[in-house]
Amino acid sequence: MKLKSTDLLRDFIALLYPNLCLACCENAPISKDIFCVNCYYKLPYTDFLDHKENLLTDRFWGRLELEAATAMFYFTKGGIAQKLIHNLKYKGKKKVGIHLGELYGRKLQASNLFQNIDLIVPVPLHYTKERKRGFNQSALFAKGLAGPLGIPVFEQALLRSSNLSSQTIKNRLERLENVLGSFVLAQPNRLENKHILLVDDVVTTGATLEACALKILELPDTKLSIATIAIAK
Repeated sequence: MKLKSTDLLRDFIALLYPNLCLACCENAPISKDIFCVNCYYKLPYTDFLDHKENLLTDRFWGRLELEAATAMFYFTKGGIAQKLIHNLKYKGKKKVGIHLGELYGRKLQASNLFQNIDLIVPVPLHYTKERKRGFNQSALFAKGLAGPLGIPVFEQALLRSSNLSSQTIKNRLERLENVLGSFVLAQPNRLENKHILLVDDVVTTGATLEACALKILELPDTKLSIATIAIAK
């Protein structure tokens, strides 16, 4: 059988840049997927979609009035979720964000907790950080969610007005104080009277999400739900 030049080129590129699982970076993924078989069956899914009250809603208890909140994965040091997010944020593997959003969007679509969402809003990066990275990882996840849910993404709904110091070594209160007042609503009239799904990559203390949520909930008759890729235990 005669091979086409396009087939030869594809095989040559695959030899130089092998298509590896984006979780373990070792094995070949399942056809049309980003995970190998081994990692696919080890994905650390939460069961939050089965429970209106869960670890994430507990994290915001008494601080935010939420319709629902969920995280796709548990985040543990050295775990699959950490590797996926590392590949997304620091190695530029943008398809990780899109694919995870599509995968989880189908689960949200089937959940009774996430009905009647009007708009998906990603947590923003400061423009200097986004320019340096080349993308906003939360926006990629939001775009992936939007497909199965059939809901528009308003990427510029929130703008980050200051480029803050690292949150890594701060406690919850210090993180919240660090971000309060750092977000502005670009077109608040587009969010009024809407049920907003606020989206982020990883939630630890929840300070950044809380600061964004409080800004959105200032608007009249606005409801809020939250979805993240992962939650740190």
